[in-house]
Amino acid sequence: MAACNGTPPFFVKAVKKMQLDYLWPGGPGFVQRETVFKLGTDAVLLAHFTNTARAKRAVDLGCGAGILPVLLAERTTGIQIDCVDILPEAVALTTENAAHNGLADRIQARLGDIRQISDIFPAGAYDLAVSNPPYFPAGAGKRASGTALANARDEATCTLDALCSAAAYLLRWGGRFSIVHRPERLSELFVTMIRHGIEPKRLRMVALTANAAPNLILAEGRRGGNPGLIVEAPLILQDETGADSPEVRGIYHMDL
Repeated sequence: MAACNGTPPFFVKAVKKMQLDYLWPGGPGFVQRETVFKLGTDAVLLAHFTNTARAKRAVDLGCGAGILPVLLAERTTGIQIDCVDILPEAVALTTENAAHNGLADRIQARLGDIRQISDIFPAGAYDLAVSNPPYFPAGAGKRASGTALANARDEATCTLDALCSAAAYLLRWGGRFSIVHRPERLSELFVTMIRHGIEPKRLRMVALTANAAPNLILAEGRRGGNPGLIVEAPLILQDETGADSPEVRGIYHMDL
């Protein structure tokens, strides 16, 4: 499995302080390493989109630097989050970032391959699965240099089929699967989710401006759910002047 983090962010709202990158002053801070995919907007938007209501146990498939589990644990009291990544550097960095944010007792990262998920975690043990996966099929364009960046960009070790299969195995009946991906892969994503018994339930498009085509999708499925998809209002990143939209300002706590 790849260190499943998406393409480079639209922008990164990070405040430098000591050795940590802070998403906002007083917010969660992250150590970054050149060998692990960088802190990006995609993961922040997915964390904001993800419904953690009544979730006690969650799993992050391809944790990278640990951005998703830290953000979800910070906002959801009592949730326990297990993480898996194929890269030892990512597992170490997730563990380090959990500790930096006082969450070492609630976030546990393990080395493993989602294609052998039954060797890592028990079946049906989770209320919520999340993933910020590689967006491009293996062989689609020039592969990024370096194992971490290459695995984060394309599906050489983390296909949509393997990802949805792992999520279906891990989720209890009625558990949620939350994912960020590219609009051009939407039909493939939904077909794959349904094939593995995860019914698409929520969809939100992300666009840079109100007049621009979407360049990200945020989707949620439910294991064993009934058909019925809610398409939410799009998330617009910038207003007509190029400034951050009010919703983005809220996500990043800019007006505190």
